[in-house]
Amino acid sequence: MDNENTQNKAAQDIENEAASGHSAVATEPENDPCRQEITIEIPADVVAEEQERLIAQYSKQARVPGFRKGKVPASVVRNRFNDQLKEELLERLVPQYFQVAVMSSGQKPIATPSIKNLEAEQGQAIRFTAAFDVMPEFELGDYKSIKVEKPVVEVTNEEVQAEISSLQERQASYDPVDEDRPLQDGDFAQVAFEATPKSAEGATANPTGDEPVKMDEVMVEIGSPNTVAAFTENLRGAKAGEERRFEVSYPGDFYDHRLAGKRFDYKVKVNSIKKKTLPEVNDAFAKELSPEMETLDQLKQAIRENLQAHRQQHADHEAKEKLIDALIEKHQFPVPKSMVEHQINLRLERGLRALAAQGMRTEDMRRMDFSKLRVAQTPAAIKEVRSGMLLHKIADAENIQVTDDELEREVHMLAHQTQQSPDEVKAQLVKDQGIERIRARMRGEKALDFLYTNS
Repeated sequence: MDNENTQNKAAQDIENEAASGHSAVATEPENDPCRQEITIEIPADVVAEEQERLIAQYSKQARVPGFRKGKVPASVVRNRFNDQLKEELLERLVPQYFQVAVMSSGQKPIATPSIKNLEAEQGQAIRFTAAFDVMPEFELGDYKSIKVEKPVVEVTNEEVQAEISSLQERQASYDPVDEDRPLQDGDFAQVAFEATPKSAEGATANPTGDEPVKMDEVMVEIGSPNTVAAFTENLRGAKAGEERRFEVSYPGDFYDHRLAGKRFDYKVKVNSIKKKTLPEVNDAFAKELSPEMETLDQLKQAIRENLQAHRQQHADHEAKEKLIDALIEKHQFPVPKSMVEHQINLRLERGLRALAAQGMRTEDMRRMDFSKLRVAQTPAAIKEVRSGMLLHKIADAENIQVTDDELEREVHMLAHQTQQSPDEVKAQLVKDQGIERIRARMRGEKALDFLYTNS
C-alpha cells in the first residue's frame, strides 16, 4: 500500500466511523479558544497491514548476520527491529490520519500539532489525541473611524549647520606636530598599546583566558570628553617615543560591553603627536563630498531633504504605532500561543544577531537567561501577532493585494541588501517557503498605509 492509498484508506475509515457514531472527536481545551484537540483512532487492520508492508521492506533491505540480504525471515525482523518498526509505523500513519481528520472536521491547524495520550499496543488500534492551534474568529469593528495626528516635520538652519560641522569633522586631516613638545589638551596621540586583563583581586592575570589586546595604530584625543579619563591623565605631558604604563577600570555601564566592569593594565607607546585641521566649508568642500554637488548651497539643500525624509519616516512610524495601539484597543480577541512563540523566537534571533554584530561573544550569549528574555519579549510579540491578524483582515475587507511586480521589486531590494543575485534570493525563498510570508508582510504594510492615509 503506497502513501496515497494509505491516506485514502484513512479518509474512508474516518467516514465509516462518522457513520457509526465513532468518528474522530474534536474538542476545545478549557480557557483557550485558539487551541483545539482531536482524538483519532487508526483501525487495527490498517495498522497490521502497514506493519506487514514495513516488515517486507526490512526483510529485503536489512543486513543481519547469518542471513543473505533480502532473505531475512519476518520473525527475525520483528524481534531485531521492533523499536524502529514501531517508530516508522507511527511516523507514517499518525500524520496521515491527523490530516484527514482535520480536513473532515473543517478545522485549519496553523502549526504542527502536539501528540498526547498515544496508545500503540501490538495488534491493537492506534489511538492518540492531537492538540493544535487555529485562528480565532472575530469581527472587524469600525476601524475607519480611528484618527491619529499626522506629524509635520521641520528642519532648522541650525540643524543643517550641525550636520555640515559633522561632515567637516569627518573630513578633517591629522597633521604631525613639528615642534619638540609634549602632548597637551587638544592634541591627538597616535599610539600603540597592549592591554592585559586583571583579576578581581587586582593581580595581572588572564582569569577568562583572554589574550592581551594589542593595537598598533590608535588615535587618542587628549582632553576630549569622549576619551577615557585615564588615557588623558596618563598621556598628557608625554612626548613622541615615550612609553607609559597605567591601569584602567571600566564602569559596569560602559558603552562597550566587552570592557564593561573589567580592569586592564595598559602599556602605551606614543608614536607621534598630531593636530587636527578642519577643511574650509565652501563649494570645493561640497564637491569633495560628492561629485554631484556643484555648490555649498546644493549640499545644504540635500542635507535638509535627507534630514527631512529621515525624520518624517521616524515620525510616521511613531504615528502608525499609535494607530495600531488604537486598532488593537478596539479589537480584543485571543491569539494563538504558537504564533506568539514564533514571534518571540524571531525577536530573539534579531536581538542576538545585533549583539553578535556589536562584538558579543557566543559564550557570553549562552550565559544569558533566555527564560527571562522570552517573558520580557512576550507583550511585544502578542501585539505584533494581534496587529498582523487585524491588518490581514482589513486587507481582505478592502481587497488590498500585492502584485507580482511589487513582490519582484521586494526580491530585488533583498538581493541588493544581501549582495546576492535576485535569482539566488528567489531560489532560497522558494526553498524556505518564504515567498508567501513576504507577500503577507507586504500586504499588511499596505493595509497599515491605507489606514494611515485615511486616518
